Amino acid sequence: MQDDAPLKPPDSCLSMAELRLAIDTLDARLVAMLAVRQSYIERAAVLKTGRHEVRDPARVEDVVTKVLARARAAGLSPAIAEPVWRTLIEQSIRHEFEAFDHKA
Repeated sequence: MQDDAPLKPPDSCLSMAELRLAIDTLDARLVAMLAVRQSYIERAAVLKTGRHEVRDPARVEDVVTKVLARARAAGLSPAIAEPVWRTLIEQSIRHEFEAFDHKA
């Protein structure tokens, strides 16, 4: 299955091999999207003028609130969405601190 090919619906997967192929395709798409997200994080490090601007607790909560609303609408369990996004945000903040500290 190509990364941009339409996925079979889960109920149409008749074997574990088909199911795993679909999951692997989704993982490849997620990695590509996370790489794009990371590039925005790196740009934020360039635009911010002070290191104190990197961690913004109000923004973190705003993002999590929006994600949970979208998760509910999409049928994604909040028990999956919230810890995944909180981890993603925390690692993104760490990456942004590194980028901020290494900018010219």
